[in-house]
Amino acid sequence: MFQRVFCIVMDSVGCGTAPLSHLYGDDGANTIRHISTAAGGLFLPTLESFGYGNLTDIIGVEKNTHPLAFYAKADELSTGKDTMTGHWEMMGVHTTKPFKTFTDTGFPQELIRLLEEKTGHKIIGNVAASGTEILKELGEEHIKTKAMIVYTSADSVLQIAAHEKYFGLEELYRCCSIARELCLKEEYRVGRIIARPFIGETKDTFQRTPNRHDYALSPTTTTTLDELKKASYDVISIGKIKDIFNGCGITEAYKSVSNHDGMRILTEVAQKDFHGLCFVNLVDFDALYGHRRDPFGYKASLEEFDRDLSALLPFLNENDLLIITADHGNDPTWKGTDHTREYVPILAYVKNKTGKDLKTRKSFADIGQTIAQNFQVPSQKIGTSFLEELLYE
Repeated sequence: MFQRVFCIVMDSVGCGTAPLSHLYGDDGANTIRHISTAAGGLFLPTLESFGYGNLTDIIGVEKNTHPLAFYAKADELSTGKDTMTGHWEMMGVHTTKPFKTFTDTGFPQELIRLLEEKTGHKIIGNVAASGTEILKELGEEHIKTKAMIVYTSADSVLQIAAHEKYFGLEELYRCCSIARELCLKEEYRVGRIIARPFIGETKDTFQRTPNRHDYALSPTTTTTLDELKKASYDVISIGKIKDIFNGCGITEAYKSVSNHDGMRILTEVAQKDFHGLCFVNLVDFDALYGHRRDPFGYKASLEEFDRDLSALLPFLNENDLLIITADHGNDPTWKGTDHTREYVPILAYVKNKTGKDLKTRKSFADIGQTIAQNFQVPSQKIGTSFLEELLYE
């Protein structure tokens, strides 16, 4: 059995069209392959050594007949293709009713009216937008009028941007709490309300601050994280994992400001003695490059991650398990700016072991079941563990 499990989610780095992709308009999407094609190849020597190139054709990443990691691609059992659905399924939640998105229409006028009434602030925006671009467009108006900037994205989110100095951080948090309460109604059921504070005086100097705060729904059922915590294991969150699970099952949490910062924190945690799970989300892939349809930025970020991964490995022990996966796709060459329904990779690395093909998995929940079996805590209702293949191969 493993004393420590590290699970890194490469947010949105899907690896090819899955059986139900066509239902979402994503038949043909392949995030990692199309990045490699559009950006002229990828240099990912660490991931290549793990067997990443065995999952799909990636220009610059060769297939590996003697990989250092066990490898598979996993299909999603749940309905949807968003962040919460993917992460929740990893830990045993089967989502059959997708969260609502308002990308094409903006939020219903009745919701906007209620939000204005209950917060006492007018609302501007109410469109799907890039968080940085909408500040350039509406930030100066917000400072003059104190009207809240409300916007959404391809995810199931309602975001409120406000100036830390002229609006106030605590007031922003209060208004987001009200929005969370309103959006518990079925007709407005969004996964997350996000406070987006910013500073600066003009459209050319506005910048978002690290004081972002997410108001998520709690998972609809008990998760592997809950079972680990109940059994007194460590459950360490890095990045937005705590927000995605609304704090449920988390024993210790670290915020990160970038993928590189998240990997820095992870490397520090790997040098500590703990017993349990360290769960990491690296959101830059999705937020900065997938939604913005930037394959070259995506390439640079992937290559940075590969270097950071190489720096992490010396701090792993023989009784550690490292799992690298994703929560959905976000093919930067695809139409629109939405996530793409795809297979996700599973790369499971155990020091001094040669990996093998774990075959295509039917659910992301195989990850959570493997972790649950390792720590001998109650399993969830979906997923099949691959622990024995890691231990006895």
